[in-house]
Amino acid sequence: MNQEPYLIIGLGNPGREYKDTRHNFGFMLIDHLAERIGARGMKVQSKAIVTSGLFKETKLILAKPQTYMNLSGHSVQGLLHFYKIPHSHLIVAHDDLDLPYGTIRIRPTGGPGGQRGMANTIELLGTKDFPRLRLGIGRPPGRMDPKDYVLQNFSKDELKLLPELLTRASDAAIEFVENGLNAAMNKYNGEIRE
Repeated sequence: MNQEPYLIIGLGNPGREYKDTRHNFGFMLIDHLAERIGARGMKVQSKAIVTSGLFKETKLILAKPQTYMNLSGHSVQGLLHFYKIPHSHLIVAHDDLDLPYGTIRIRPTGGPGGQRGMANTIELLGTKDFPRLRLGIGRPPGRMDPKDYVLQNFSKDELKLLPELLTRASDAAIEFVENGLNAAMNKYNGEIRE
């Protein structure tokens, strides 16, 4: 292997009832990446399901925290310490209400934007300076409570775009690993539909 490993963490909620919900977009991305790189082996570590694989001789550690969304930071913190990963080799993927569905936004830093998993991660890491991959889910319709909206399954129309969106988000994560944060931001930030 030619360099330090990368840690890619997708946020979501454990349990079958949450599997296909908007809030589990991060988990879906990790599953997509694991299949793409042929990740092998699965273990529970730092309250997360962890698997790993190689992309062009670079080890990628993929993780899905099992603490429920609001306590995700415990897993992120534990995995960073265990693997001795610098923040520059970490990216946290999560759903984002403030971005339209079909939008990906990679950022080097930032606040939680109302995303409680990110708020907990920032609190426990003691910094907001780590890369994140925001996956737009759009705002809830009408006066629907955002808490209810994020725990709903994607709509039929959204499901049509989901495979393409997961592929693009996966490409963005790989670009981050291969060519760095700026390259990934320049190439992948934005919407995938007209």
